[in-house]
Amino acid sequence: MKRREFVGGIAAAAGLAGCSQADNENTGVQKAQQRFEWSCVTSWPPKFPGLGMAVENLARRLERASAGRLKIKVYGGGELVPAFEVFDAVSRGAVEMGHDASYYHKGKVDAAQFFTAIPFGMNCTELNAWIYYGGGLKLWRELYEPFNLVPFLCGNTGVQMGGWFNREIKSVDDLQGLKMRIPGLGGEVLRRAGGTPITLPGAEIFTSLQTGAIDATEWVGPYNDVSFGLHKAARYYYYPGWQEPGPGLECIINRDAWESLPDDLQALVEITCQAITTDMVAEYSHGNANSLQQLLEDPNVDVRPFPPDVLQHLNVITRKLIDELAAKDPAVAKVSVPYYEYLTKMETNTRISEYAYLDTRR
Repeated sequence: MKRREFVGGIAAAAGLAGCSQADNENTGVQKAQQRFEWSCVTSWPPKFPGLGMAVENLARRLERASAGRLKIKVYGGGELVPAFEVFDAVSRGAVEMGHDASYYHKGKVDAAQFFTAIPFGMNCTELNAWIYYGGGLKLWRELYEPFNLVPFLCGNTGVQMGGWFNREIKSVDDLQGLKMRIPGLGGEVLRRAGGTPITLPGAEIFTSLQTGAIDATEWVGPYNDVSFGLHKAARYYYYPGWQEPGPGLECIINRDAWESLPDDLQALVEITCQAITTDMVAEYSHGNANSLQQLLEDPNVDVRPFPPDVLQHLNVITRKLIDELAAKDPAVAKVSVPYYEYLTKMETNTRISEYAYLDTRR
């Protein structure tokens, strides 16, 4: 009798285990068949070349790769939320996804700026290496965790231009009183150099420059600057883009939305964001080369380098500013130390590879 009860107990337990396994498999199948419709807000003008179209491409590729299981409706800056409120909208779950630049969160999350661009910092290739292989992504996700966000690198424009100016910059003194549209740490560097940084969404730049509300603006580079018509609002086009040597863009996803996705869709998002980064770098290299040639042939445009002493002055200010931020903000210290350690290592490699090779083409 006891043996029969024992055998019966084993059979019952096995039955329960089988049911549990079947339930788990059914749940997995149901999740794999589930469809998701998300909204994505951006900081870019709708359908804008490069920046705006990158997220459109992201949405289109994800829908195709998932066979329609993940559909994303993209909204340009101001269509659903203001251009600079993407972070907050995704954080509170008003939308599932956003696409912007992390340095727009300056003042709220100062350390976030390291994942877009630091003046005189990493270029595109170096930033990609740090994010994907140097521990940058781990730091980034730890930084955003309290905001219920999961960040992904999703685009890079390459080295930008220094910007459009309605007056010549011949020395450090010419920065005094300069009203310039420039975000992120670059804006604070300009402030300490005697200028006045102003934050404007892309759609407002041309009118502000044309009417004299600002004296200068940085935006991206020839490809986007020509599409905005900035060459019709200012004469002097300075380089290099000391303020944005290789700005990475971010795709941010609400953590609850992210965790609702099955593993295969999460993998698709990660892979597609990385593909968009590669694609955007190629697009900007192509577009900038063509548009720069147009500008060089325009008699009303004066393309010129910043004076070396101006760049040196701005570089010194940048390092002092970073040190001050790190001293008062533990998050900045946690990110900036490994950032600059990696930059130092990459600088050695870049000098004897990229720089040395480019010198042979002169």
